[in-house]
Amino acid sequence: VFREVVSFTPDPLPVRYYDKDTTRPISFYLSSLEELLAWTPDSEDGFNVALGPPECRQPPLSSRRPRTLLCHDMMGGYLDDKFIQGSAAQSPYSFYHWQHIDIFVYFSHHTVTIPPVGWTNAAHRHGVCVLGTFITEWKEGQRLCEAFLAGDERSYRAVADQLVLIAQFFRFDGWLINIENSLSLAAVGNAPRFLQYLTAQLQQRVPGGLVLWYDSVVSSGQLKWQDELNEQNRVFFDSCDGFFTNYNWREEHLERMLGQAGERLADVYVGVDVFARGNVVGGQFDTNKVGRARGSAAWAAPGDPGDQFWSLLERYLPTHSICSLPFVTSFCLGMGTRRVCYGQEEAVGPWYHPSAQEIQPLFGEHRLEGDGRGWVKTHCCLEDAWHGGSSLLLRGLIPPEVGNVAVRLFSLEVPVPPKIFLSMVYKLEGPSAVGVALELTTGDAGSCHVGGISVLTAETSSRHSPRPLRAPPTKLARWVSRCGQRLGGRWVQRCYEVSLRGCFLRDLFVNFSRPPGSHKEEHFTCRLGEIQVVDANSLLTPLPRVQAVTVSHVRWRPAVSDGEGGRAGLRLSCTLHWAYLLPHVRSFRIHCCPGTRPSETEKPRLLGLAFINRYRIVDLAVAAAEPGRDGRVEFLVEPVPREGFLVPQAEWGRAAMLYSMPRM
Repeated sequence: VFREVVSFTPDPLPVRYYDKDTTRPISFYLSSLEELLAWTPDSEDGFNVALGPPECRQPPLSSRRPRTLLCHDMMGGYLDDKFIQGSAAQSPYSFYHWQHIDIFVYFSHHTVTIPPVGWTNAAHRHGVCVLGTFITEWKEGQRLCEAFLAGDERSYRAVADQLVLIAQFFRFDGWLINIENSLSLAAVGNAPRFLQYLTAQLQQRVPGGLVLWYDSVVSSGQLKWQDELNEQNRVFFDSCDGFFTNYNWREEHLERMLGQAGERLADVYVGVDVFARGNVVGGQFDTNKVGRARGSAAWAAPGDPGDQFWSLLERYLPTHSICSLPFVTSFCLGMGTRRVCYGQEEAVGPWYHPSAQEIQPLFGEHRLEGDGRGWVKTHCCLEDAWHGGSSLLLRGLIPPEVGNVAVRLFSLEVPVPPKIFLSMVYKLEGPSAVGVALELTTGDAGSCHVGGISVLTAETSSRHSPRPLRAPPTKLARWVSRCGQRLGGRWVQRCYEVSLRGCFLRDLFVNFSRPPGSHKEEHFTCRLGEIQVVDANSLLTPLPRVQAVTVSHVRWRPAVSDGEGGRAGLRLSCTLHWAYLLPHVRSFRIHCCPGTRPSETEKPRLLGLAFINRYRIVDLAVAAAEPGRDGRVEFLVEPVPREGFLVPQAEWGRAAMLYSMPRM
């Protein structure tokens, strides 16, 4: 319990970390060499720290296969995405084709671009590494480079050490170095040493750390874009982890790079301007040339080019496999027109919170092999949601000559425990009686023993259809009490328990089968609300509790009177902190109960989501305290475990604030 005396004395928060108008926490950048060298970790920086490192995926970034880099270049950056706790943006930029991406670069024209934490959390959830940008440009950039590159090693090492510290503290994965100005002979001579030192230090302190060089300056110090890797810029490539070419290449550039790169061909990222701005080749949907290069690609886009673009690229962009449990997704895009919690609407209105984006599937159109006319198409759907702000929409056709069609949603490479629990929440639109079932494939079939599922056919013996549970397993009833039930909003949950030994999961499918007795074309529309794949034993492990909830940075302001003679209320802003082991959590849901002591049956009001052990409450309306009496507001911190189940309210963290008006 915390006590406060209401005071309207201004006490501004530092503008680097908080929006000056609302005091909402924001992501930030550094505009000069002086700011970079002066930066030290501060408690206020904590809002911008990512939840954790990239999730495990296969193949890893260290493999030699071609990679795909996406460079975010959206109107200078730091738009709606700068608000760490989300915003009410109506048409924000959202990216969700992560299964095809290896590296995400957040680009802006500020000297040191620190990626907004929402992008880092969304990318890391999909196993994608995130790079910030260090850029110098024009006369000012030339002056900056001379200041730290033209001197002795202490100068460039000091800059490198700061860049490493920033990446390590904020939990992103490295840097794109973009020198867009000419360099003196002294400065260009030190540039490779700077890259070597930065790369070595980053890899020591940031697991999987990565430093890339942009094709701009050549070894003479001239600003002279080459559109390829060649002898004039190779010294920079040899000094770091990779090379990002300029966009004005021709096919002969690609052919020459095959010899230049040698065994490091995958470390050369061929720059492609998605919207073909200016005199560039290979932009828009002309992707064949990049595909033939057999190297990696760097796609630069001021926005998402859309599903059609990525579907055309599929054959050039091998997918990645999820390789750890628990695997849980509600298909939320991190945005919506309303907010839903397990089928119950909590708030209406637009919202955007990139950190809340959940694991996205393989999108596109899937057709039956051969001459079959069956198909399934997958789309994002903001019109309805089971949990979050969106669901996955699947439309398809079962032709008369076949009994079912199936769509692969996720590629997996997961060594599985002896027993796994699976769940699927879905609903069919309209009067359709099409059957909906979860299917999986297993690998290592020679020694893989599977129990609790049926083999589909002899030819597809590694693909299985689990048997739905009619009732939840007794030991798991606390978590999975809805199994087999028809839920609100016509949602249905199917649960499965599967025993395996010596296996790994390879794919997750959803299968649609024609109703018994039907011999006609069956069109269907299905919404998927959630899929869970969880180690059954992990559900029996007690969860840690949220502890030591504290309140700080309290700000008060008077609310506008209702004009009807009633007592004017107050607006409260404050910061909550708490203790919790982040590896156990998927997110935190922050609630409040204003007024008198809440009853056990009173439903708390959701304030927002947090992905770190702190949350800034902004302009919460509370009643003014009566003379001689305390006002009260209680804050509750609900942990959402990685397994995706609801934690009972009695196990949430909480803190109460008692406040009084000053004595006259």
